[in-house]
Amino acid sequence: MPFFIIDHVSHTYFTKDSTTTAVEDIHLEMEEGEFISFLGPSGCGKTTLLSIMAGLIEPTEGKIILNGKQIKGATPAVGYMLQQDYLFPWKTIEENILIGLKLLNQLGEEQKKRTIQLLHDMGLKHVEKLYPNQLSGGMRQRAALVRTLSTNPKMLLLDEPFSALDFQTKLKLEDLVFSKIKEYQKTACLVTHDIGEAIAMSDRIVLLSRRPGKITKIFSVPEELRSLTPFKTRQHPKFHSLFELIWKELEQHETKSNH
Repeated sequence: MPFFIIDHVSHTYFTKDSTTTAVEDIHLEMEEGEFISFLGPSGCGKTTLLSIMAGLIEPTEGKIILNGKQIKGATPAVGYMLQQDYLFPWKTIEENILIGLKLLNQLGEEQKKRTIQLLHDMGLKHVEKLYPNQLSGGMRQRAALVRTLSTNPKMLLLDEPFSALDFQTKLKLEDLVFSKIKEYQKTACLVTHDIGEAIAMSDRIVLLSRRPGKITKIFSVPEELRSLTPFKTRQHPKFHSLFELIWKELEQHETKSNH
């Protein structure tokens, strides 16, 4: 049985005056350790889909299955990292990264040591006693990733985690996050607008149509690219041909939806 299944998921938002279907009949199976990106135009339901995968929204139809169990409600088995770092400004970095373990009553000496070590591995030494406003955006985002990984989730969801950063910081962080996810053998799912980022980080790229979001195509990233770090992937000749292919596919959807 696949490790993670989005089982024919649809979701409609109901208000007093209207109904809006955000995603429609999304079915996708992921193997353990796989990295998948969702790519699509603004408003195609990518964030709704991630919220459903995290157990934060119950879908109108379908279900989410992780490791053979249906996800109902928020669970520590799924780590969720957002565009904003959401670090608590009044807590030190150390307090921030340990908060998940504390809430789950799992904060022992061993876990604390492991999490602080992960912070150091992320290139953040001597920041434990600092506050979030004393760090740069890239450093804060790394601290947020440490907080997400500290509880050892089985599945990692990344909602445009690099989009607020400058290009150089973003490229460095892509490499760092990619290597940590591989090292920890995490299954991960990224939502992004950036075709290059999707190719650089993923094993497969899932294209979603305009609202309601449906899967229109799935691209497999060639093995030669998957074995490289994101930065090196961007230099590879196959990167450019895949980029053009995906670009054209997205353009076609734009044209169709505008007619």
